[in-house]
Amino acid sequence: MVKIGRNQKCPCNSGKKYKHCCARLEGVTQRQATPEEQMKISLLDSVRQTIEHAEQKKMEIKELGVFTLFSTEQGNGWLFEVTQSDCVQLAKDGKPLKVPIDENPETIEVEWSHTFRLVDKQFELCAYEGKTREILEDCPVKEVAAAIKRIRKKVPKSLLQQIHLESGAS
Repeated sequence: MVKIGRNQKCPCNSGKKYKHCCARLEGVTQRQATPEEQMKISLLDSVRQTIEHAEQKKMEIKELGVFTLFSTEQGNGWLFEVTQSDCVQLAKDGKPLKVPIDENPETIEVEWSHTFRLVDKQFELCAYEGKTREILEDCPVKEVAAAIKRIRKKVPKSLLQQIHLESGAS
C-alpha cells in the first residue's frame, strides 16, 4: 500500500491537504482503485503494447479492467472483453491489424469481430459476420482462462450494468 504524504491532497477528494483532513482520523487508509477507475487506464496504450509483443512474437498476457489482452509466439494478438465474451484480433502472424477502437475519457467503443467461449480446454470463436466457428489454436488457454476467471470475480455485477450500454444508447 502506498503511504500518503502529509502535504499531498487528501485521497477523500476534499481538496484539502491530507494533514488537515483525514490524517486527523485514526485508522484511515488509502482505498484501492475501483474497477471503474482502473478502466480509465488507456485501453489503446495496452492494445499498442500487445501489438508490439505480437510483432516480436513474444507471449504476453495482460489484464486491464474487464479486458484480457494477449499475444502469442506465433505473432497473433487478441483483445477479449470478459463480461460479454466478445473479442477482436489485434495482430496476425506478426503483422498489426486495423484496431476498431474509439476511446475517449468517458467511453470505450470497440467493434468486436467474434464471441469466444471455452470448450474442451480450447477457446472457440464465433464470428459475428457469417457466424463461422473456429478454434483459437495458439492461445495460451490455461493462462487466459485464469485471467478471465480473476476478472469475473473482481468486477461487481452492479458495475457491469454501468459499463455496458445497449446498441444505440448514449
